[in-house]
Amino acid sequence: MSVPASTGHAARPERALLAPGLEISRIVTGLWQVADMERGGTLIDPQRGAAALADYAGAGFDTFDMADHYGSAEVITGTLLAANDRPGVRAFTKWCPPPGPMTAAVVREGVLRAIDRLQVPRIDLMQFHWWTFDDPRYIDAMVELARLRDEGLIAHLGLANFDTAHLRLLLAEGIPIASNQVCMSLLDRRGTEAMASLCLERGVRLLTYGVLGGGFLSQRWLDVAEPTEVNDWSKMKYRRFIDAVGGWAALQNVLRAAHGIGQKHGVSISNVATRWVLEQPAVAAVILGARLGEREHRADNLKLFDFALDADDHTALEAAFAATRRLPGDCGDEYRRPPFLTASGDLSHHLESVAPLWPRQRVPGHDNRWTIDSGSVWEPLAGYARAVRVGDRIMVSGTTATHGSGQLIGRGDAAAQATYILDKIEASIKALGGRLQDVVRTRIYLTRASDWQGVSAVHGHYFGDASGGIRPANTMLAVAELIGEGYLVEIEAEAITSGL
Repeated sequence: MSVPASTGHAARPERALLAPGLEISRIVTGLWQVADMERGGTLIDPQRGAAALADYAGAGFDTFDMADHYGSAEVITGTLLAANDRPGVRAFTKWCPPPGPMTAAVVREGVLRAIDRLQVPRIDLMQFHWWTFDDPRYIDAMVELARLRDEGLIAHLGLANFDTAHLRLLLAEGIPIASNQVCMSLLDRRGTEAMASLCLERGVRLLTYGVLGGGFLSQRWLDVAEPTEVNDWSKMKYRRFIDAVGGWAALQNVLRAAHGIGQKHGVSISNVATRWVLEQPAVAAVILGARLGEREHRADNLKLFDFALDADDHTALEAAFAATRRLPGDCGDEYRRPPFLTASGDLSHHLESVAPLWPRQRVPGHDNRWTIDSGSVWEPLAGYARAVRVGDRIMVSGTTATHGSGQLIGRGDAAAQATYILDKIEASIKALGGRLQDVVRTRIYLTRASDWQGVSAVHGHYFGDASGGIRPANTMLAVAELIGEGYLVEIEAEAITSGL
């Protein structure tokens, strides 16, 4: 819930209760640009950086967001926290490990490293980012993070760039998630759809970044020619968003609509763009980036709490939205599947460098036949493989939401089980040299026919038009029972590929 500002001109930002005991500024100061400022190799002096943060905190912008890879942002914030002259400061960080075993020791090391840099006994909000969901060890990481929360090293757990399906899966596992950090703006409205509905249903709050589209959603870019080159990381990223929604002309339509609304309320285009995000019901706060010691927009940002968008304003914005294309996929997909709308552009090389989850094995006596096992206790017992490749055909056995050697994921939630299953199928196909895009046939078995719609929506997320239009042949069947208590869904798949 939000804590309203006083009437009249806002002297300080509104507050929001992100989670029990965690009241924050509704404008969170993002420190991702520390990495950009330091990319030449010269680090920001921690004392100078902390002094800049203290200025923000003194004006009520006392909530800071960072990550383990945002240059020295954690060290700078830790310098401020160690001075102890701003006791209300809240520090959010992220742990973004490379895919690999998420043992208790690995997870603890990541948390203790952040605690050491921040110079605190407990992290206010630890947010977790995972690069590829077909590696299910993110579940192990979140289970260990929840244990460290119970131990007192973490106050609250959050996610970063998780899509709706995988947020739902973790909630089904009972992981206490307070927030999910996602991109949202007048250009990127994915978070207002299924993600917002799930968050409102389950009490998860959204922390939103990219609100100003790297600065493109501002007066500076209204009715000007498209730049021939941009070189800061933020603009490199959000220029790709602009291209994806329809290009420079589409951006100008949105800017003109926001400009007209801004003139009506006596505020800037940036104010209108940010206010629109703040008014989304699932949003707790917006994250606005700061270039420490260079420029700040605190006075302008306070205007956000002096006005509200009315029905006519929303009508004008909706008309501008209608002239844009919807960004493909769900929140966070830009990091995991084409189009890769990130600062560095195409991430396929990064994802392809991740080692297969399971090693493939050549079948003795068959030069053109390979198998993989997933570690299920049933595979050796019943004498079958998780997946088999013969020539260019990959056949994946009927797969359930079994994690490791026997843990059922998503108990009672068919959609969550389907999400885990399709990730496992993708990992199996990748291990045999294929891609999810090579799938030509799926078969789905349900124990409850009433689950068809939720499971179909998950299948559509992986294979529908929004995910590149794979659209394999599909059969869905209701069956009396699946073997094993609690199993609601089983899926098998076949792919045809050329690479190995």
